[in-house]
Amino acid sequence: MIVLFMICALVIGLLYGMSGIDFTFLNIISENTDLVLYILMFSVGISIGMQRGILSKIKEYHLKIFIIPIGIIIGSFLGGVICSLILKMPIGYGTAITSGLGWYSLAGVTISSLANVELGSIAFMSNLMREMFSFILIPFLAVRLNYYTCIASAAATSEDTTLPLILKYTNEETVVLSVFNGVICSLMVPILISSCLNML
Repeated sequence: MIVLFMICALVIGLLYGMSGIDFTFLNIISENTDLVLYILMFSVGISIGMQRGILSKIKEYHLKIFIIPIGIIIGSFLGGVICSLILKMPIGYGTAITSGLGWYSLAGVTISSLANVELGSIAFMSNLMREMFSFILIPFLAVRLNYYTCIASAAATSEDTTLPLILKYTNEETVVLSVFNGVICSLMVPILISSCLNML
């Protein structure tokens, strides 16, 4: 159902953009992308703060808990390098796009701000597709591979939008790791994007 809402929202946005109709409220939002970015970061802070008991669970796992987010970041980075080579685009652009780690709203706004709107749109679509494919793949991965691969496909979204699906198809331990992974990936997204674009 959430995938359907995402597609509908995207299509409605595209139709609005192409229509030439002017709504003051929507124009204010599009002209103040920095403000939107700060609101998104504030929302992530609230989401992290609301996770009760996560600190005690993290202490149980020690440094092992960082293996999954580090693996996701490295895998995404390598994917960006490979796509850059295939598409013959600067590696900094390719890695910046994949550094969104599925957080399409932040990736789109940040890359549009730091690079250009075209690249921001590609980042938005790429990371939106990552989240959408996660909804489709998580049930399959949980049965065919293992629970940790469900977290890997979700990346930054494993603490929020894809968490209910991970909760349904995995176990309590995976859910704790999933929340922690989402927190780390979400915190790393703006740092990784700006670092990759500075490579240019």
